[in-house]
This record gives sequence, structure tokens and C-alpha cells, in this order.
Amino acid sequence: MRIIACDADVAEGAAHLATCEPRFAHALSLTGPLPLRRRKDGFEELLGAIVSQQISVAAANGIWRRMKAAKLTGPRKVLWASEDDLRACGLSHQKVRYAKALAEARIDYRALRDSPTSEVVATLTEVPGIGVWTAEIYAMFSLGHADVFAPGDLALQEAARLLFDLPDRPKERALRQMAEAWAPWRAVAARVLWAYYHVAKQREGVR
Repeated sequence: MRIIACDADVAEGAAHLATCEPRFAHALSLTGPLPLRRRKDGFEELLGAIVSQQISVAAANGIWRRMKAAKLTGPRKVLWASEDDLRACGLSHQKVRYAKALAEARIDYRALRDSPTSEVVATLTEVPGIGVWTAEIYAMFSLGHADVFAPGDLALQEAARLLFDLPDRPKERALRQMAEAWAPWRAVAARVLWAYYHVAKQREGVR
């Protein structure tokens, strides 16, 4: 299992994709070098992913800043916080429930570091509020898996529509099938598409 640990790994994947797919070469000519986008693993990163679900990057960043200021990003603090405390930061009622479920789950984050993507997704999606998209984003950014994609991401879908000149935004299943051709660097393909989305739309597609 290839792990993306540094900028050189991303550059290697980008060079491979550019050779195999001319549209990726075109996108990279516009975006320049891709960001590493590696994050820490653990509870706080998964909580941040829950915060980001189905809202804009700007909105998610605002909520996260308030949660950090209130010191509500650790499992114990989230578990002990009242719903009003969490709602005051901007979380919906549903996301408050998800945050508390995550705090109660006692996930073995160290064990996930050596687990294949399928096992990471299976483990994380047992927690209420963590769907396949959240689990795939975690595997990609926090664990560095090189061959994971997140086709449920709306920005990736829109970027694929634009870059590949598709008549409509591809649905999750169609984009997952499309991404099979980008193995073993699907996580880098996602980075290309997010970077292209930023160029095309002048806004961030991923937090």
C-alpha cells in the first residue's frame, strides 16, 4: 500500500497521471504543483470532517474556528459539552449527535494507520454520521493512502465535468468507475481535480 508522505510523492503521482491522461496534463499546466494536503490523524481530524459535511469550505472553517476557540475539539470535551455549547459554535442538531457518537466510539486510531483503505472505511462508517465520503477523505489526507478517491465529493464531480467536458456532473457511482483508470494514484487525481476546481471556480473545493 503506497503512502503519500511528502511533496515528491505527490509529484510522482502527478507525473504518472499527466503521462496517462492528457486532460490531467492540461489541468496541471494551469494549477502548478499540487499541495501535499497531509494532516494529522485521530479524533480531531475526523471531527473536522464531520463539521465539513454538506457545507461550504468557508462555512466549515468558520465553525471550526469557533470550536477551537471554545476548546471543543477533543473527545472528552465534546462528550462533556452540552448541546447548546456545540450548537453555539454552529453545529446543527444532527452534527452534535454525530460529534458525540464519534467521541463515544473509542476508535483505535493507531491501528488504522496500517489498515487497508477498505478496512478503514468499514471501521469508520460504523460510527453514526461518518459516511463513505468522510472515511475516504480521512484515508486520503490523514493516513496518506495514495490510491483512494472520494467520488461523493461535489467539487470533484464538478471538476470532472469541466475537465473532461461531460454533459452533466457525474454521479458518485459513475465517477468511482471513471476513477478506476487513475489507479494507483487516485488520491493524486483527486488533488488535481480539486486544484483545477479552484482555478475554474475561484473558490476552494476542499477544506
